[in-house]
Amino acid sequence: MTTNQTTHQRTATKESTTRDQLLDAAEQLLLEEGYAAVTSRRVGARAGLAPQLVHYYFRTMDDLFLQVFRRRADVGLELLREVLRSRPTLRQLWDLREAGINTTMRFNLEFMALANHRKAIRSAIVEYYRQYRQLQLDAFTAALADLGVTPERCPPLVAQLVMVGVTQLVAIDEEFGLGAGYDTVLAYLNDQIGDLTRGHAQAQAQAQQPPGP
Repeated sequence: MTTNQTTHQRTATKESTTRDQLLDAAEQLLLEEGYAAVTSRRVGARAGLAPQLVHYYFRTMDDLFLQVFRRRADVGLELLREVLRSRPTLRQLWDLREAGINTTMRFNLEFMALANHRKAIRSAIVEYYRQYRQLQLDAFTAALADLGVTPERCPPLVAQLVMVGVTQLVAIDEEFGLGAGYDTVLAYLNDQIGDLTRGHAQAQAQAQQPPGP
């Protein structure tokens, strides 16, 4: 490797580190104080860098917000794809609901509020959720099929909206200090999943029994 190549590599690494520092700082401010607190001055101060660097690495504040959103969204999509490669059961999909729900919900709420004022951010969020929910729907479709539950008995979209929707509603209410009594709802859904799983296991056991005389 030549001296010029080495220098270029070091410069690129430094710029990547600085960029990540600014993105980290913006995300921390967003989660702690809301999107209105994310200014170039506050981001620079949180990152321990000059505020001018924010506009050096990001043309506008919208660009900064988009990169903050896409960075987490890309990770979320990849994690979901990785989980779905193992064809999770309905029980496993239900158990996934609590994974990072507190910070994720706060993050999503802030960006939904921001999307009301920024068209580019709204478009990015819509595209992300379109992909994420399709992956979820595919997973629910497969999980219900594995339990022998026909679409007529329980459409996959209904299962998805009930399980995911209840989870999000609980998280939103908890964010605002509400939500008393949701333990009953969660326990009910948990029991319904248990009933489906046991019913499928019993049907399989009966199918494997040798025919009577």
